[in-house]
Parts: sequence; structure tokens; C-alpha cells
Amino acid sequence: MSASPRFKSTCSSVLLALCLMLANPRTGRAENALSYKYEDYSEADGRIGVTTQIALLDQDLGPDSHVKVQGVIDAIAGASPNGQPAPAGSDQVPLTALRDRRKAWNVNFSHQFSTTNLDLGVAHSRESDYVSKGWSLNTLTDFNQKNTTVLAGIAGTDDKVKVLYQSSWSGKRTNEVIVGVTQLLDPHTSVSFDLTWGHATGYLSDPYKIVQKRTEVNPGNFLPLQFLENRPGSRNKSVALASLNHAFVDLHGAVEAGYRFYHDTFGTTAHTLELTWLQQISRTLILTPTLRLYEQSAANFYYYNLDQTTILPVEGSPPAQGPFYSSDYRLSALRTTSYGLKAVWSATARLQIDLGVDRYDMRGKDSVTARTAYPRATIITAGAKFIW
Repeated sequence: MSASPRFKSTCSSVLLALCLMLANPRTGRAENALSYKYEDYSEADGRIGVTTQIALLDQDLGPDSHVKVQGVIDAIAGASPNGQPAPAGSDQVPLTALRDRRKAWNVNFSHQFSTTNLDLGVAHSRESDYVSKGWSLNTLTDFNQKNTTVLAGIAGTDDKVKVLYQSSWSGKRTNEVIVGVTQLLDPHTSVSFDLTWGHATGYLSDPYKIVQKRTEVNPGNFLPLQFLENRPGSRNKSVALASLNHAFVDLHGAVEAGYRFYHDTFGTTAHTLELTWLQQISRTLILTPTLRLYEQSAANFYYYNLDQTTILPVEGSPPAQGPFYSSDYRLSALRTTSYGLKAVWSATARLQIDLGVDRYDMRGKDSVTARTAYPRATIITAGAKFIW
């Protein structure tokens, strides 16, 4: 088995996010720089471990054009819940070992016209059982003496998924549209508001997740049988994001605060609150503590198991018309808390080094799903940037 719960199910959305926002259009023109980032994501109790290496090149191509080239390598190993409930007398959900390696790259080319910046991006990600190709087109237009900036963008992915019970790979397509505005309120304060709408079709299930139902195999004889999960073949999502940035000059610090609302046709509604403080300690050192709170409702078709339902799952390929069912804990009602601290040190005028530590904790809210289904993780990051 080679599916990662942290990367596999979000491969397309990650590519879309990179395509839509890699250029970081709300900030000023990027520096010419070469960056390297290392990240170690380690879940407690021998669960998933991921090491990530990222290289990023930023380079001007004349006075009005810029290119970004990024490469990513993920090494994924460990164990993940497969969807089965904890056996009687235990609270430990069954785990399945996995191992995989992901390679990805993306390129963004941007050009500044008189008042509009046009950005074109392409991206590609490959694992042993998941391949994703992405594209994007973004525009940033300044108004009101550059105090107001309007963002408009579109992006899409075309993915292939290797499914156990099929001889050929299954397809999945996603498309997203984003519009937004950033307003400078005063020299130290800006606010932003974005709206995103997305549509996904094709194979949206996780080929490695199963559900369990106590099934009568012959008169009076019941056994806990396992079946492949079955999710709808299409999903729409809507996202609203509001953020505030304010500099406190006397404190030599700044705050970044954001709220994100999410809803999709799977029935999941989510809220995210993120707060970041940037504190200048000296001329060369900045400390950045971060807090992120996330909460979501369960998908309409999430079940810890199917014992108390009238659903009759089928063996082999689940029917496209339903019924739909999944025991993937990521679709349950849950909340997560993330907090961390990052230090950025300007070693020289051209060399910048950063180091960060984050703690991630996920908890269930339904009082049914076993607590051991939810991960706790420590994330360590280290990076360097050379500027010219």
C-alpha cells in the first residue's frame, strides 16, 4: 500500500493552491533568490512520517517579467488508519503500513503591464499511484493609486488515480475560480477578501480506505466484512477568506490574522482561524509565533461503521449511483489545533536562514469515532535563502 493520508487525498488541491497563489501576488515584487527548505512531519505512535525537500528559484527576466521554478520531493512512510473500527475490547483502530515517494515541480511566469500583472503557471506531481497535472492563470490589477488591488484567477488539474480493483487508472478533474480584493487602509494596515469556487469530478474516493459492516453470510451467522468506500463522483466547494495585516511600529512587530469559511456538497462545513505575530528582535532576527484553529462538520456519508445503517455495500467496484459511504476519519466531525514558532535570521545581506517548530493535534467531535484514529504530529522546518 502506498497512499498517504496527508498528501494523497489533497494532491490536486495542493497543486491548485500552488498554481493560484505561488506567486504570492499580495506582496511586492519578489527578490532574485535561490531557496531551500527541509521539513520533517512526524506523527506520534509510529504513524505517518514525511520528509520534504523544496528548492525554489526566483529570477527577474528583464524589468517587467519574473519567473519562479520550484521542485519538491516527499518521502512518505509509516502507518495510517484504513477505515476499520477498533476491535471489541480495544480503542486502537487498525493501521496499514505505507511507503511512497512524491516528486513535484511547478513553474510560474509573470509579466507586469501598465496596471495589471499577468501570471501563468503549470505544475506536475507524481507518486507511484497518483499523477496530477495543473495549470493556472491569474491577474492582479491596481486601482486607486495602487491602494486597491483586485485579484482574478482560474486554475485546473487533470489527475490519474491507480485503483486496486481496476486494470486501468481512473481520472479526476478539478477546476477553481478565485476573485479577491486587497485594500490599503493606511500606511500600516491592509485588509483582503477572497472568494473561491471549485468543482471536482471523477474518482474522488480514496482507493485504500474501507468500511466495515456486520453482515449475515448465512442464516444466523454474522461476520464483520470489509468493503471499499464509495464517495460521490462530483463535488462543489465554496471558500471565503478574510485577512488583516497591521504593523505596530512602536513594538517593532506586525500581526497577520485570517478567517476562512469552507463548504462543499459532501456536506462538510469548516472554519479556520489563523493568527501570526512577527516580532523584530534585532536588526537581523525576527521571531514568528503562529496559532491555527480549525473545525469541520462531518460529510453526509461518513460512518464509523455501517452496522446501524440500512446501507448494503457491494464487493468490488462500488456503484457510481450510490449509496455513498466512507469511514475515513478525515471526513468525520473534527477539530485541529496547530501552534508553532519560527525564527528568521539574516546572516548577511545576501543570506537568510530560518528554523521553525510546529505542533499539530487533531481530535474527533462525534463521540463515536475512536480517538486513536486522529493524529498528533510535530513538524520541524529549516531553510536557507540566497539573494542576489
